[in-house]
Amino acid sequence: MKAQRSNNPAILFDLDGTLIDSVYEHVMAWAASLRSVGIVVPNWKIHRRIGMNGESMVRQLLRELEVHHRTVNVERLEEKHDAAFKKATGELRLLPGARELLRYLSQYGIRWAIATTGDRKQTRGSLRDLEISTPAVVITGDDVRRAKPSPDVFVLAAKHLHVPIENCIIVGDSPWDMLAAGRRRALGVGLLSGGYSKGELEESGAFRVYADPAEMLLHIEDLGLPGK
Repeated sequence: MKAQRSNNPAILFDLDGTLIDSVYEHVMAWAASLRSVGIVVPNWKIHRRIGMNGESMVRQLLRELEVHHRTVNVERLEEKHDAAFKKATGELRLLPGARELLRYLSQYGIRWAIATTGDRKQTRGSLRDLEISTPAVVITGDDVRRAKPSPDVFVLAAKHLHVPIENCIIVGDSPWDMLAAGRRRALGVGLLSGGYSKGELEESGAFRVYADPAEMLLHIEDLGLPGK
């Protein structure tokens, strides 16, 4: 079906660090995964790459450590990360205002989708466990060939919503989300809830930066959307 323009932009959400307070759980899961094969990386270096796809992140870290990537089974590391992260899912919580923001968008007929680097099983489990109202469109890293910072997950989400990507607002917590938005002329909105600074998000192309979904909802008119 050909994409149709709408009066209101569609909203494409990242998940971890944007709707779910899970960034630091991912950091610890990756740290444990790497330690299991004798690779010790400072946690802050892992955090700086959360939001990238796992393969790209691991390869960057290995290059910095001068470890040849061919000697490391990256796929196995991703499996270990997923297992460690799953153990932490019982402690995960929605970020402030996440449920209210999604409810507001649905109430006003504003199309929204989730586009995340996480795999399909992990993503569906998080949405179910946290009782997020599941949208019709959830795009994961399993659905595209190139995960973030490639814009592919957002482009595919926009396609499923039948909205041109340039008529979408991409909401994320990392520079990788803002970079992806800028590459396809979408509007990027950054949230501080993933641990990156306002300056970093703005330098990566964020049009607006808010603390969390709750603050975004308070200032929703800034984005050309109807207020409550």
